Amino acid sequence: MSVPAPEADPTFAPRLSVEQVEEGAELAPKFDASGLIPCVTTDFQSGEVLMVAVMNREALERTIATGEAHYWSRSRQQLWHKGATSGLVQKVVEMRIDDDQDCVWLRVEIAGGASCHVGYRSCFYRRVPVGPERAAGTTLEFMEQEKAFDPKAVYGDAPNPTQL
Repeated sequence: MSVPAPEADPTFAPRLSVEQVEEGAELAPKFDASGLIPCVTTDFQSGEVLMVAVMNREALERTIATGEAHYWSRSRQQLWHKGATSGLVQKVVEMRIDDDQDCVWLRVEIAGGASCHVGYRSCFYRRVPVGPERAAGTTLEFMEQEKAFDPKAVYGDAPNPTQL
């Protein structure tokens, strides 16, 4: 499903050459055919991966303007200010863009110490066994034993964003 793109923002440079994109000092992000760019979000202090999400142009613009993480919710099809409902706001300490400007990396401080809607600190709270330790019928190993918060207490009866 295509994401509606807001009017072009002059803060994003047009992509004119490989040299400009890879070696230049202008922000010229490349959004995919659906108008999205992936974003890896890590804890500023520990470097732990907290989540991977996507941004549309407006989410990237708002993140830059406010210093707080905004994403595009594919399940809700709307702009998502991380923490607006839960209070678990992600304060952006540093933002980087990769070599060809088609992926964003946010280094954040998180209010409440968690980023996952399931209640764990990281959305990557389970390990997939690989190689010799993998058994038939792979069983996931929980790397976080305790939840940082109770999702029912935070979200109440709001619909779960996980899609089957």
